[in-house]
Amino acid sequence: MEKSKVMAQEKFGEKDFQKIVGNLLRYGVWISLSVAFIGGIVYLLHHGNDIENYSVFKENDRNIFEVIGAVYNGVIQGRGESIIFLGIVLLFLTPVFRVLLSLFSFLLEKDYLYVVITAIVIGIIIMSISFGFSH
Repeated sequence: MEKSKVMAQEKFGEKDFQKIVGNLLRYGVWISLSVAFIGGIVYLLHHGNDIENYSVFKENDRNIFEVIGAVYNGVIQGRGESIIFLGIVLLFLTPVFRVLLSLFSFLLEKDYLYVVITAIVIGIIIMSISFGFSH
């Protein structure tokens, strides 16, 4: 009986956090891989016999909001290349969610030095996403 009382009163610990982070990274990679694989199958079903012309390079200099809108519309329409891109975006977001989860963990632990460091990392990620697509 006393063991159950002690377990009921335990706080959210480091092992719990590590388990959540491990599952987030593991399942995030598997989900993104599955989405990209499904997109590859869809793409090959529709464009498997197409011949690509690699002698011409088309630059797509768009901002992040245009890219996300195009990917969203393409996924809704069932376009394979957009589904593949969604898988890549999910793969990119997996460690970003890990950093956000770390921020909340440090806030719960009241470790404000790491809160500031993690907030700086999040700021760098946001700036690189915002300014990385358009010149």
